[in-house]
Amino acid sequence: MRPSLRLCGGTLLLALAACASPPPPLPEAQVLIFGEQHDQPDHQRQTARAVVELGSHGRLAALVIEMAEHGHNTTGVPRDADAARVRETLGWSGWEWPVYEGVVMAAVRAGVPVLGGNLPRAALRETMADASRDALLDAGARERLTEAVREGHCGLLPAEQEPGMVRVQIGRDQSLAATVTEALRPGQQVILLTGAQHASRDRGVPLHLARLAHAPSVHVLIFGEQGHDLAADELRAARFTPRPDPCEGLAEKLRKGSRSG
Repeated sequence: MRPSLRLCGGTLLLALAACASPPPPLPEAQVLIFGEQHDQPDHQRQTARAVVELGSHGRLAALVIEMAEHGHNTTGVPRDADAARVRETLGWSGWEWPVYEGVVMAAVRAGVPVLGGNLPRAALRETMADASRDALLDAGARERLTEAVREGHCGLLPAEQEPGMVRVQIGRDQSLAATVTEALRPGQQVILLTGAQHASRDRGVPLHLARLAHAPSVHVLIFGEQGHDLAADELRAARFTPRPDPCEGLAEKLRKGSRSG
């Protein structure tokens, strides 16, 4: 049985007709977290629409994205900059640009800074070895994150590597939360676009934002049909794009790696 998304005090918005209907009004929370799936273009299209809506009314302080590292941002980049300059400025690497171009460029055109929020690659090895991060989540949240890492690697990740990968996930959540915090401005909102696991209230970025002395108000919106037991305030319908089984691709990649080794 596929688990369903769990709502935290929100309204179930997933309906078959919702894809063709206008989206509901955006909440007034200081931080809007959009939990997406990287191979579902409608998730990014809907986020771009939110960026345009808030940006056109001067309500959007920043767009924070998982797809670029912390320290890379478009501050100072003119509104009419071309996509090549924006990609270079963000140090774009490892993510399919066509999938995210619409939402990133919508922010640039609106004069809204795009901030990379992900943990820098240079910090990955140190983060994996940092056992102090294990205490940042309670046992339940850590177990949920461990299971997500296991599923995300299609059960192919050696068990001894799981703790390190969970620490990396926690490190990414901390980095995203820190970037969101830096972007907060009075009277404006921040949008965070990130994977659904990072968005989930019971294991991701919201946990780290809630620890702040002056914790911002947060609304978690996760796009539907992702097949995970995630905690959100809102479940938003999205058009599903068929895709190959990612586990088949990962297994083939590992087989090729073992043969070449």
